[in-house]
Amino acid sequence: MPTFTTACPRNCYSTCSMLVTVENNRVIRIEAHPDNQATEQGVCLKGLSYVERQNSPNRLLTPLKRSRKNFDQPSHVSIDWDTALDEISYNLHETKKEFGPQAVMYYAASGTKGWLNRIGSRFWRLFGGYTSVYGDLCWPAGLEATRLTLGENKHNVPWDLINARLIIQWGKNPAETNIQQMHFIEQSIQQGGKLVVIDPRRTATSVQAEMHIQPRPGTDGALALGIGHLLIQNNWIDETFIDQYIHGFPEYARLVERYSPQTVSEICDIPIPQIETLAKLIGTIQPVTINAGYGMQRYTNGGQSIRAIIALCAITGNIGKPGSGWVYANLQSHIFDHGKDPLDSYPPQSPDGIARISISTARLGSDMLAQTDPPLKFLWVERGNPVSQNPETHKTLAAFRQLNFRVVVDELLTDTAMEADIILPAKNLFEQTDVINAYWHSYIQLKQQVVKASPEIRPESEVYWRLGLRLGFSQEDMVHAGIPHPGESDQLLQKMLEDINLIHNSSITLEKLAKGPILAPGTEPIAFSDLKFLTPSKKIELASFEAAERWHVDYLPSWTPPVESAVSVGISKEYPLQLLTPNTKNAIHSQFHNLEIIRQFDRGALLSISSADAKSRNLNSGDRARVFNQRGELILEVSIEDSLRPGCVSCPNGYWLQNGKNVNVLSAGRETDMGFGAAFHDNLVQVEKWEGSKK
Repeated sequence: MPTFTTACPRNCYSTCSMLVTVENNRVIRIEAHPDNQATEQGVCLKGLSYVERQNSPNRLLTPLKRSRKNFDQPSHVSIDWDTALDEISYNLHETKKEFGPQAVMYYAASGTKGWLNRIGSRFWRLFGGYTSVYGDLCWPAGLEATRLTLGENKHNVPWDLINARLIIQWGKNPAETNIQQMHFIEQSIQQGGKLVVIDPRRTATSVQAEMHIQPRPGTDGALALGIGHLLIQNNWIDETFIDQYIHGFPEYARLVERYSPQTVSEICDIPIPQIETLAKLIGTIQPVTINAGYGMQRYTNGGQSIRAIIALCAITGNIGKPGSGWVYANLQSHIFDHGKDPLDSYPPQSPDGIARISISTARLGSDMLAQTDPPLKFLWVERGNPVSQNPETHKTLAAFRQLNFRVVVDELLTDTAMEADIILPAKNLFEQTDVINAYWHSYIQLKQQVVKASPEIRPESEVYWRLGLRLGFSQEDMVHAGIPHPGESDQLLQKMLEDINLIHNSSITLEKLAKGPILAPGTEPIAFSDLKFLTPSKKIELASFEAAERWHVDYLPSWTPPVESAVSVGISKEYPLQLLTPNTKNAIHSQFHNLEIIRQFDRGALLSISSADAKSRNLNSGDRARVFNQRGELILEVSIEDSLRPGCVSCPNGYWLQNGKNVNVLSAGRETDMGFGAAFHDNLVQVEKWEGSKK
């Protein structure tokens, strides 16, 4: 039985290398690939479940067409590819003729990583134009805060974490969301290292920590400034490093004077001794690594909070050394971007006018509805499930339903696919070769084709090619635009690699990648070891005038309350509880929940609530509760968990609207303070016992 090297293309920290065994054109076994030092411990349950996912009876195997116009009773029937592409091309032609090409919206998310995913935007540019989104649902506030402070988004190789003697997981739960990292954390602890977790929830990571701090959500920046106050007050700082490599320290020092332990205790609602102990740990232990998760920057003050946390690494000299540093995003493998700032990929307006980049991902529904000259009439969605995953579900649905025509490319009948007029079945990771990078380690990997897809499943590259022929594009124009002829995508990938080899003086080939992962050329095992920073001052910028000019925030990493939180509006009688919507270890956002192997271990979309908050509402575990605010409501089963701080409730994101469990019916369409991120966690709700019918 043949075994192939491949890699997981999901939007996940780990981006695991895998060995896949195939028998009779079926994937039958998935194992760890030993050549990836970051993931050699093995893939997670989701990775193992690819065996079921590949062969799932729920997978879409033919194009589907909506047979009813009533969205409340959606129904789709199978059609052949010619009919599907004919209908799509007709509607595209009519839309362009009557309203212009920018009446077509192209929405592509990050459900599958890969270089061939760039083909979509190339096609729509060849079409003459389109409308698309800027921003990101996941991590951009932290990306921009890191870029403004350090100049680049990179960090030490994952296995360097073994050398840390203090590891702070600030709002990250790697025991569930980055399981391979726990191996390095445990090795550090075995060698005398200490683990601190800062999280409003007690998680599988925090139970292994020496110290767990549970601040009020949205106050992380204030806590970081309070730690900075104590570090300076006690002279637990590296003055030599500050003098040589930090810009804006005097101004920062004046800022943190205002954040005494008493002040921070009141803001964060945590005991003063915890603040003092954490400051002493950071100030007296070397080396220190601080690793922030993405959830804690999904507030309207998220970027400034990240800047304040990075400052703690900087003023203690924990940058550019083994075992130390800021771990958030490692983009050293993003070599095809030629080192560009990720934000430059989605400015608010395309410079050449072909693409109208005018819709905020965080405000998807409301911005779509607001488009004029021309209004939106046609929608194409691939690699994403925005009905489930974007804020303010009801506005997203309203925007989708006012369009004339909708196309969705997916493997399953997701919430978004259910809204489509035509659904095209997508290939999966085993059915087309692609090259992928990562954002935790810096390996370049080949996600190679290991099985032949059903004849009715076609990769997006082939779909665009055949659609282009119907729209009158010449084969020469499509090849020139970077849309490969069916069956020639490998040649396009090899050409991309050749371009990279010229730029980086490397020799990466598809043949080499087929044997195993390759570290990106120029990978720095210890990030910033040369102490060179691509900022305007060429130093670490605690004072950033670019932050003030570009994002209209304080040039220092000051703290302001989130727009919608208990700390900003006080304890609201109407909506007194902060809703957290974390990821679950059993899924990646809205993927994997449908698989039987996952369901065996998945508790479902439960509402976690503290015993104090449950008691005041006469709630017991197993009861059903109504969770609501001015935007919507959910009926969820209650799980009483004193692992959650009072004043907070929690329900994982990713469960589908069609099952009545989508948390984004409650979220608001707001952007983070920088980076055009989605401030999901600025979200106050009320909970009451639901007296409706039992389960």
